[in-house]
Amino acid sequence: MPAKTIFTWNTLLSAYSRQAKMSEATEIFRKIPNRDSVSWSTIIMGYNQMGRFKSALKVFDKMIKEQVIPTQYTITSVLASCAAIKALDIGREVHSFVVKFGLSSYVSVVNSLLNMYAKSGDPMMTRVIFDRMEYRNTSSWNVMISLHMQHGRVDVARGQFERMSERDIVTWNSMIAGYNQHGHDFDALCTFSNMLRDSLLLPDKFTFINALSACANLEMLKLGKQIHARIASTNFNTYGPVGNALISMYAKSGGVQIAQKIVEQSGISRLDVIAFTSLLDGYVKLGDLKPARQIFDSLKDRDVVAWTAMIVGYLQNGLNTDAVELFRLMVRDGPKPNNFTLAAMLSVSSSLTSLNHGKEIHASAIRTGQASVVYVNNALITMYARVGSINCARKVFNQIHWFRDIVSWTSMIMALAQHGLGEEALEHFEKLLAAGIKPDHITYVGVLSACTHVGLVEQGRRHYNMMKDFHKIEPTLSHYALMVDLLGRAGLIQEAYDFIEKMPIEPDVVTWGSLLSSCKVYKNVELGKVAAERLLLIDPDNSGAYSALANLYSVCGKWDDAAKIRKLMKDGGVKKEQGISWVQIKNKFHVFGAEDGLHPQKDEIYKMMAKIWEDIKKMGFVPDTESVLHDLEEEVKEQMLRHHSEKLAIAFALISTPENTTLRIMKNLRVCSDCHSAIKFISKLSGREIIVRDATRFHHFKDGFCSCRDYW
Repeated sequence: MPAKTIFTWNTLLSAYSRQAKMSEATEIFRKIPNRDSVSWSTIIMGYNQMGRFKSALKVFDKMIKEQVIPTQYTITSVLASCAAIKALDIGREVHSFVVKFGLSSYVSVVNSLLNMYAKSGDPMMTRVIFDRMEYRNTSSWNVMISLHMQHGRVDVARGQFERMSERDIVTWNSMIAGYNQHGHDFDALCTFSNMLRDSLLLPDKFTFINALSACANLEMLKLGKQIHARIASTNFNTYGPVGNALISMYAKSGGVQIAQKIVEQSGISRLDVIAFTSLLDGYVKLGDLKPARQIFDSLKDRDVVAWTAMIVGYLQNGLNTDAVELFRLMVRDGPKPNNFTLAAMLSVSSSLTSLNHGKEIHASAIRTGQASVVYVNNALITMYARVGSINCARKVFNQIHWFRDIVSWTSMIMALAQHGLGEEALEHFEKLLAAGIKPDHITYVGVLSACTHVGLVEQGRRHYNMMKDFHKIEPTLSHYALMVDLLGRAGLIQEAYDFIEKMPIEPDVVTWGSLLSSCKVYKNVELGKVAAERLLLIDPDNSGAYSALANLYSVCGKWDDAAKIRKLMKDGGVKKEQGISWVQIKNKFHVFGAEDGLHPQKDEIYKMMAKIWEDIKKMGFVPDTESVLHDLEEEVKEQMLRHHSEKLAIAFALISTPENTTLRIMKNLRVCSDCHSAIKFISKLSGREIIVRDATRFHHFKDGFCSCRDYW
């Protein structure tokens, strides 16, 4: 063209901008001899449409410096860029230009201001502008509805929605999405239904996604299928976000097989993390993680959320070893673990009672910079406590001195209570109060547990009353059971029973079980029988109740009554829970039962145990044959005691570890009096510290003494 006008240049510039060919558009923009406001607006809109919001704002800055007056189209594009990146300060400057150049009369400009302030975090200014508007269109109301929903003001949003004379698809979507995001899923579905009934508008992908999400949360499979049928009848594209919403709905609502078919039809590569997580949850509920792992392995872009979801899936299904293997693969080949991944893995270490695994996760947290996150540190405290390393738990707690929260304090109090350090736990509780932190009901579980494990009856009573009267926390079954345990262990059996009778809620199995255990220790047959009967009314198949009552009769020499109880168990098909102990040696767990003959090194173990037995008897140990609650010869009783599971685990650990290594033994039941006494002697004989975790607490044996001071 021999003669090119500004209109010609702008037409060519617009063509390239609309095609998102910004390199060519920028080159043309530079060649324009006398750029006008349309030229500048066109290039700004091009960057804005591509999502290059900062570039759009830079161009606008140059436009103002060159003293080109912006139009309403320029301003709406620039404000859209500000809203997208929440550039509130720049947005305020643009607002000043709106006033300066007299653009406030354009509804589109004022709506853009509303949207910018709403999305950039200034709800006050949004409200001021809205109230001053002489004319409001549907977009104006939509911004306010979204703002109220964003800040959880659901009722205000509903009020504005009902005042609107005209509504577009954005209006309906804002209400449905807002309800869905704030847990009002039934209201979301009612609004969706009203839209279909009262409006001529057709649902778009956002409508379907939020409606399906509400169905998923409510597990409404039938309604979800109806929405799916409507999507199919309108030939709506089910690839991408809508397909993922369908997968999530079916997976969460019990239709995992249908979700799997959709995955197969649309392709795994299109699966997003939310849909995968929902599908994984569905397979976890079914107890079948193999298909979930196959999908996980096929995902192209596995981010940290997908890895964490798969690890948590293994954890929830009790597949701790698989969780550990996947985590190691993640560290080697995957994304950097985040604090949720590490917390999940620390939970795995706690379940496995593996100090080595726990230290491995701790090291990973340090390498990835997550060791300063309070959430991770709280999980570390719990992990170290559960694997028997209270000193490491203390160290972690001390390192987060400046940013402890209620969970940090509670975790440490619970840890100290578990390890029988009741006085120290109560000192931490006093420090918590002095720091101005309000305890919650879980904190008080730790406090009462601390009192229980060391027999601090008066302190326990005082803290129980403080919880109710001062902190206004209603006791739960856990608090009641701990008070019964506290009184019962101290020999106050009748007071413990009276406490149960005065409870405002129905006692559970744990409460009656605590009383029954105390009755056995203090040989109170009358109340023990009552406790067992009440316990069995709640749980007729509770083997612990039968065993405890039979043992109580045996302790009191009532062999016939004990035999009757055991016959009742046999006739009722109730099986006694077998005591097992385990120890980890070189990342492998070795499990032992009483009189265990299955271990490949059984001959060495029994030989070692026989030698230990003779040696500790020479040191003064006397076998507690009375704890064998069967009418047998003394020699047979002594042999049974010698081969208890925890003793066999200790014998194996002694022959499998170097000298001076701390032994960590775990047991599923409460350690018996004979084993407790024997392990004290073994710790002195071997010169080892032996840490035993039983069903209720930790025992630290060293130099012939136990941390529980024989009160357990």
